[in-house]
Amino acid sequence: MTRYEYKVIPAPSKGRKAPGVKGAEARFAHSIQEVMNDMAAGGWHYQRADILPSTERVGLTSSQTVYRSVLVFFRPHQPDDATTAPTDNTEPEDRQEDGNPLAHNDEIEFGDDADTPGEHGPESHQTPPRGP
Repeated sequence: MTRYEYKVIPAPSKGRKAPGVKGAEARFAHSIQEVMNDMAAGGWHYQRADILPSTERVGLTSSQTVYRSVLVFFRPHQPDDATTAPTDNTEPEDRQEDGNPLAHNDEIEFGDDADTPGEHGPESHQTPPRGP
């Protein structure tokens, strides 16, 4: 089954000036186009835009909900050698204790999303993307 990793970034909030681009609406569209093209150059596919609530502190004792626009991108998961678990269950004889290959549990690695999602959300996910 193909695994995917996701990247969530803040959507641009205002347009940038560019040669030949006139008007606020065209500048805004151009800034989103630049972000999407930059992400595509890195192998990321656009999935969707979302507006999500974020609770932020105001002052010392109160908080308020602010809605943030984000862009969601995905690409097939590319495991790197440092975090890839071995595909077979064989261990060298000097590493086994009493026939238990998990005796050295200090070397078992969990994904970045095991405890906290991190800055960009879960980095690996097994659900295939929706949409085109």
